[in-house]
Amino acid sequence: MSRLSKTMKKELAQIQPSSILAFNQEISAIPDIVKLTLGEPDFNTPDHVKQAAIKAIENNDSHYTDSRGTEGLRQAATHFLNSKYDLNYDPDTQVLVTTGATEGIFSALTAILNPGDSVIIPTPIFPQYIPVNILNGGTPIFVDTSDNGFVLSPEKLQATIEANKDTVKAIVLNFPNNPTGVTYKKDDLEKLAAVIKQYDIFVISDEIYSELTYDGTHVSMASILPEQTVLLNGASKSHAMTGWRIGLLCGPVDVVTEIAKVHQFAITSATTNAQATAEEAFKSGPDDGQKMRVVYQERRDLLIDGLQKAGFECASPNGAFYLFAKIPAGLIQNSVDFCYDLARKAKVAVIAGSSFGPGGEGYVRISYAASTENLKEAIKRIQQYVTDNQD
Repeated sequence: MSRLSKTMKKELAQIQPSSILAFNQEISAIPDIVKLTLGEPDFNTPDHVKQAAIKAIENNDSHYTDSRGTEGLRQAATHFLNSKYDLNYDPDTQVLVTTGATEGIFSALTAILNPGDSVIIPTPIFPQYIPVNILNGGTPIFVDTSDNGFVLSPEKLQATIEANKDTVKAIVLNFPNNPTGVTYKKDDLEKLAAVIKQYDIFVISDEIYSELTYDGTHVSMASILPEQTVLLNGASKSHAMTGWRIGLLCGPVDVVTEIAKVHQFAITSATTNAQATAEEAFKSGPDDGQKMRVVYQERRDLLIDGLQKAGFECASPNGAFYLFAKIPAGLIQNSVDFCYDLARKAKVAVIAGSSFGPGGEGYVRISYAASTENLKEAIKRIQQYVTDNQD
């Protein structure tokens, strides 16, 4: 007799544990390796934010909060989103505090998907959307954007919806994008919105890297198409708080009300003292991310220059802290094999592009959320690796 759910057996058989985390763990045993693998800011959480956690603990703020999040955090978050991106959400009815954006992904897709529904996923993309979709009986429809500068065109979106209009329930947008660093301008979003508003579908708009936009100001899809957009954001990247696990989910009242039910029964509520830190971050440090952004941009430019000298072609990253680099001709072209070879021979760890869906093969994702010293050493090792291994 199977000890697992018969209902979920088929879905579970289609997914595997994260290849990114598995690779990162495996190569960590290599002595002296420089890891440019995970989306983990190397900055510390700002001191004023950490002090808020200490104060919360000293005040014995250790009890359950409202499942949607503390009132203070929801108010601070809505003010932050309004002042930064001109978004207008009611903190009582349109905001949900999640345990990171990843829980927001899970709760949103679980609430909106019926078995047999499909979700349009432009790739390459953060792979979390794929297994959550499958677990909920959905079918991912991949749209390879590698032939258009890693940007989804309205023409391709319209064609994809029309070809699947009997099943499409949502489209995922992730920008600035993980893994490419490419983002969407206002004009891009308006053209996509013009297509989407023709259909009764959701936009799951993952904008967790919004504060790390280098060229111009981040524009949210929720400011253009609020009635159909479920917005995901949070404190992880803007305030170097990945381990505190505080995300935000915002959207139309009726939609957030239903998603909140999934959220409640999945986690009850986010950690109390972590919510206190996020409230302080959004209220007293709305521009904390800008200081980090300046350094990230310097690192981006350093890395692009070094990789181009080694023969890599890079997508034009104008946000987040990743480069998506095409493996030079003459080297191993299978991205997984390339990454293992680079780790063993050059002691530099990067992530295989194939981990991010169609359009990713032949590329690697390189995180520059690492010290400048480590980036310089990685560049030197990669350049030597290319010299030693190119046909």
